[in-house]
Amino acid sequence: MNPRIEGFDHQRVPVGDGVTLHAAVGGSGSPVVLLHGFPQTHLMWRHVAADLAADHTVICPDLRGYGASDKPVATDPSVYSKRTMAADIVALARALGHDRFALAGHDRGALVAVRAGLDHPDVVTHLAALDVLPTLDMWDVMRGTSAAVGFHLYLMAQPPGLPEQLIGASPDTFFGHFLDIWTRDPDAIPADVRDAYLTASREAVPSIVADYRASAGVDVEHDAADRVAGTRLRMPVTVLQQDWGAALGFDAAALWRAWAPDLRHTTVSCGHFMAEEAPAEVVKALRALLDR
Repeated sequence: MNPRIEGFDHQRVPVGDGVTLHAAVGGSGSPVVLLHGFPQTHLMWRHVAADLAADHTVICPDLRGYGASDKPVATDPSVYSKRTMAADIVALARALGHDRFALAGHDRGALVAVRAGLDHPDVVTHLAALDVLPTLDMWDVMRGTSAAVGFHLYLMAQPPGLPEQLIGASPDTFFGHFLDIWTRDPDAIPADVRDAYLTASREAVPSIVADYRASAGVDVEHDAADRVAGTRLRMPVTVLQQDWGAALGFDAAALWRAWAPDLRHTTVSCGHFMAEEAPAEVVKALRALLDR
């Protein structure tokens, strides 16, 4: 039996341009949307979502290109731009009856969440980002030999063809590598969940690469335009982050504060997959955010 978020219903929801997203939906109350990261699916929120559903409507989609959501061919860079993926989430929430919602994202999902907050400030009421930097800043801090930690960013930034072929030749090795090295508590991702992640990723190599390729191109253009225009996140923002700044030589809180004036930035001691390794800590931070 495939793992599921206990007590949640599963829906397929059209979001426009012929794309349908798969989402797990549960609970009742004010809406909270949770966006997964790489190389995962909505399942990464299984502990956090179950807790929040006690007093919130919780919506956990698979991003376009991931999991059981549609995986359109990247005919142009906009197909997997974070702007397009953010518009998907706004359309999904609206289709489920929510014109405004709180939004939390991890890893790739956090980049989508930030773009949603910048593009749709009247829709996103609160925003949480787990273990990323905004795209423009991410590329700025990746330099020297320490940037080897992000080798996958450079691999998937290459033109179509080579990354897909290399990753597709041994997808479980590639995706499993990140599940292993980014996890401090291996028991946090049990075998059935790991298998679900690997299966989903194996079946989505072209779209996952397209998502990353967009972050080396069109997403940078969008962030740069917002920086020039002075566009910032107007809602309360919470960031939970490993201490990458110490490793790569930057002040993470300062970088985030340039985008988010109303910021609470916390450095965590768990691994990258914090919603699975330290769900109580994540829930506490999200509930504090929702009270702001």
